[in-house]
Amino acid sequence: MKIQRNNILRKKDASPKSGVGEALIKGSKITRASLLIWGLGNLFHKQIVKGFIFLALEISCLSYIILFGINSLINFTTLGTNVQQEVFNESKQIYEYVAGDNSMLMLLYGVITIFIFIVTIILAVSSVKSAYSVQKQVEKGNTPLSFKQELKMLIDERLHVTLLFLPITGIVVFTIIPLVYMILIAFTNYDSKHQPPGNLFDWVGFKNFVSMLSFGGKISSTFWTTLTWTVIWAFAATVSCYVLGMILAIIINRKKTRAKGFWRFIFILSVAMPQFVSLLTMRVIFNANGPMNVLLRTVGVLEATESIPFFTNAGIAKVMIIIINIWIGVPFTMLTTTGILQNIPSELYESARIDGAGNIAIFFKITLPYMLFITAPYLITQFVGNINNFNVIYLLTGGGPESLDLYNAGKTDLLVTWLYKLTIEKKDYNLGSVIGIIIFVIMATSSLLVYRRTGAYKNEEGFQ
Repeated sequence: MKIQRNNILRKKDASPKSGVGEALIKGSKITRASLLIWGLGNLFHKQIVKGFIFLALEISCLSYIILFGINSLINFTTLGTNVQQEVFNESKQIYEYVAGDNSMLMLLYGVITIFIFIVTIILAVSSVKSAYSVQKQVEKGNTPLSFKQELKMLIDERLHVTLLFLPITGIVVFTIIPLVYMILIAFTNYDSKHQPPGNLFDWVGFKNFVSMLSFGGKISSTFWTTLTWTVIWAFAATVSCYVLGMILAIIINRKKTRAKGFWRFIFILSVAMPQFVSLLTMRVIFNANGPMNVLLRTVGVLEATESIPFFTNAGIAKVMIIIINIWIGVPFTMLTTTGILQNIPSELYESARIDGAGNIAIFFKITLPYMLFITAPYLITQFVGNINNFNVIYLLTGGGPESLDLYNAGKTDLLVTWLYKLTIEKKDYNLGSVIGIIIFVIMATSSLLVYRRTGAYKNEEGFQ
């Protein structure tokens, strides 16, 4: 009972968390000194374990900074100066390679060091705030929490901190740091001609963005051509699958339609098959000597030596990609919209029919607005997914047909497949990074702007 009473008193006496500015201004000398000697305030107020933890973290951070961090930052600014060389060894009468700097590792170590500096600042601020918190508890006549009590808090009222620590650490280490590293490559000349350690790469500022976004060069011409097709493809693929899937769901969901479960099962079968299997099958069927061309020759539509260039003619290939994507994507939309259609209040339809509305008017005044209200986030997700739809393009056409007017890209390449070719085939990592940044900006901007205009965002309470 006494322990519970003390805990209640501490909760009542707890003041709002103070900022580091207030701690440095109103804190005691010991509290302010905790900025330089981490954990000093905790040690002074008998929080021995917590104080030594802060001190151990400070020693670790400062040791890394002194031993590796400063040199890593210097190398980060230069990205290396010593190139790997071939030197003749007179004693052995052979040529030997003298190891040079590795710009790739220097960039990576520099990024890691910057994050460690950020962590160091956060820990220093936490040390001051912790010391000031203990100081205020003592000034109010309370006994500072013991290490055991603080551990209990981490599985009770501060459980969110405990649960989020590992996920946030994982996101920083495996997502944010690699992401920053890849973004910085866009500001270098890390391409096929600058491959470390044989050839170093260097900072070039916004040169890659200028060559990509300006008009007149081959790279910029390829970018704008590919971007135009990417937007057309994403819009056509999203709208066609959505509209046709919704119409299919409406037809199956009608009261007059018999064996609804059977028809849904037939279309769901295509969902059960892995997408890459369906795409590769379609590629074989519509090949120059595939079953479709053979059938057309057999029935006399084509001559014996003729074939329809389904994937080798740019215009036909783009149409075929959209049609095949409809075959693959419509069943998914049908499943999504079926559940929504079954939840539309029947009173809306009955009132419309009493007022004399026909099927077309009911669709455009009730069904479609209701569907758009519910599925607006889904549509945005589909559009973004189609911008990055690597599988459909790469497995059907490989981005082809190829063109000498484009820089390492085909006429059906999306930005994402062009990025793949630039990095895997040409090793132009700087241009690939630029494309990745541009894709992110386009998707983030368009998604936010469109979503903020939807009814799902403006009226979260419900459809009216």
